[in-house]
Amino acid sequence: MISLNEIKKPIAPYIDEFEKKFKASMKSTVPLLDIITRYILKTKGKQLRPMFVFLSAEICGKVNDSTYRAASLIELLHTATLVHDDVVDDSNERRGFFSVNALWKNKISVLVGDYLLSRGLLLAVDNLDFHLLKIVSNAVREMSEGELLQIEKARNLDIKESIYYEIIRKKTASLIASCCACGAASIADADEETIKKMHLFGEYVGIAFQIKDDLFDYEKSNHTGKPNGIDIKEQKMTLPLIYMLNNSSFIEKKKIINTVKRHNNNPDRVNLLIDDVNNSGGINYAREKMIEYREKALDILAEFPDSAAKTSMEQLVIYTTERNK
Repeated sequence: MISLNEIKKPIAPYIDEFEKKFKASMKSTVPLLDIITRYILKTKGKQLRPMFVFLSAEICGKVNDSTYRAASLIELLHTATLVHDDVVDDSNERRGFFSVNALWKNKISVLVGDYLLSRGLLLAVDNLDFHLLKIVSNAVREMSEGELLQIEKARNLDIKESIYYEIIRKKTASLIASCCACGAASIADADEETIKKMHLFGEYVGIAFQIKDDLFDYEKSNHTGKPNGIDIKEQKMTLPLIYMLNNSSFIEKKKIINTVKRHNNNPDRVNLLIDDVNNSGGINYAREKMIEYREKALDILAEFPDSAAKTSMEQLVIYTTERNK
């Protein structure tokens, strides 16, 4: 599989410049904040979201100052949501490093998340980027709705396939959609139709991305040689499990739901359920759906003129569904 560094080549200078601008956008006069934001920068992920922004801009026109602000705005708001998520989930780890709340506790973490959110908002407002702010604010609203919908449905474990797609569309896909829409919207002469097209493209990519994430739960971990089963432990109903439920008898359904509700911390029961999901055809079904959404995204991309950025975007879409972590 092609590496991210290869995919990044057409926009590598923009990403390097973005890193400097993003670092500057997090600066504060409060020493504690600077220590924490430096730590966050040190533990950053693969930078997929800025890549989506810059590639979208290049596909639709040419990267400019507004594109850098779009990428920084999204990354600031995304980082804020991650800091807050770790507090909500009481998580001590993020990308293999200690989370902010593990090191500085919840109160400081919430305030840091608020600070990052405000920096993003001010970056847009100070530069009159209201069109970008609207796109990203809608994504943050949808992400919150998606999380709450998932929590609500997890109580009764009554998630239908259509509800699952609604949850992941809001929770994950909305942010990737906003990356692509903001990249397009940062172009001076961008038209509404192109922005909407890039938003839908990003939404399809985001859905495929999340299905791939959900599949990891049923695959063997590099550390233990056993599947993680984390989603089952957290009582999250993902597509492979939903497929098995939809194709089970009433009695079998009751057993499955009983395991997820009452025995989700029993490793033997969880591993048995994972084996059942694998044997039910749920994994293959989820993979087929993931590829279906990936192809929908590539079909939209095919409508744009050929360019190095378009080729990289195609590779990035494939990367999101073939990555191994």
